[in-house]
Order: sequence, then C-alpha cells, then structure tokens
Amino acid sequence: MTDKCGTLGSVPRSGADARRRLQQAALELYQERGFDRTTSAEIAARAGVNERTFFRHFPDKREVLFDGEADLRAALMQSVAEAPGELPALDALLHAFRRAAQILEDNRAFREPRLRIIAATPTLRERELAKAAMLTDALAEALRQRGVADRLAGLAAATGWATFHHAAQDWIDDPSRSLEKHLLQAFDDLRGLAS
Repeated sequence: MTDKCGTLGSVPRSGADARRRLQQAALELYQERGFDRTTSAEIAARAGVNERTFFRHFPDKREVLFDGEADLRAALMQSVAEAPGELPALDALLHAFRRAAQILEDNRAFREPRLRIIAATPTLRERELAKAAMLTDALAEALRQRGVADRLAGLAAATGWATFHHAAQDWIDDPSRSLEKHLLQAFDDLRGLAS
C-alpha cells in the first residue's frame, strides 16, 4: 500500500482500528497460550502496534476482555429510564436488556471466545464479578430513579442481571435462537419460578 505521499509504507490506522486489532490479537493469544502466559507486549506485536499503543487503549491486559462495559452500563441505565412508566421493575429491566441485546448480537464473534477465556481464568472470573456488581448497582440506581423502593430496586437489579447473564450464556450455547428470544424465555422462566 502507499502512504499519503504515494510512497510504499505503512498506512496510518485509526484509533478504532488499532483497538479492534488489539482485541482480536488478545483473543487469539489468550486462546492459544492462555491469559496468564500472554503479555501486553505480545498482544501489541500481534496487532502490529507498539506496547505504548496498547496502553493508550487499555489500562491492562484484563480490560481488553471488558471493553465496552461502561457503554453497556450507560445504555442499560438510559433504557431503564426510557421504559414506559407503567412497567414494573423486572419488566423495565427486560425492556432495557432487549434494547441492549443488539449490541451483544453484533459482537458475537468476540463474546463467545471471551466467555470461554473468562471461565478458564480465575482472575478474570473475579474481574467479571466486580464488573457485574457495578452493572447491578447501576441498574438498581436506574430503578430507584423510576421510583422503585431501594430494597426492591436492589433485588430486582440483581435478579434481572442474573437472568440476563443466564440468557446470554444460553444464546452462546444455542445460537440458533436470537439473544432476544433467549431473554424472553429466561424472564418467562423467572416469572414461573416466582409464581
């Protein structure tokens, strides 16, 4: 390829492209070598960038797998806020999860190996639990802002997030159905358990 001056050389890459290549390189290396035996320098080299570029995008090698969590949290909180006012707490959460499902559907190629890597790595499972706790707290706050009592908001958020996580795992295991269909089934199952 030619650069802007028409000479042979590397083409400048956008930050989004570098970030995507770093994520792909990390997934490949984590699957080949395991998370613990992979360094940020190796990820950067596989992605064709230097290690400083890696650290411009990610604070550490764990966060490559948790990229987008803040965006998902914000989208879920906004969707809870925008849910029709008459919906009870769990239905407001289902409304939010259904709207967020498309984000996950669009990233299935990343999500599937990501879950396997996390499941095989204790430090990543611990990190995932911490991220899930932050998401649950955010969902509880969004419900409180809708007027749900504090005690019920926390219970609904924890229950709703566990149900969403269950549906997402079912979707990974059974890709013949959409995440939305798995979500609807999981929430129907939850209602069945509660009745």
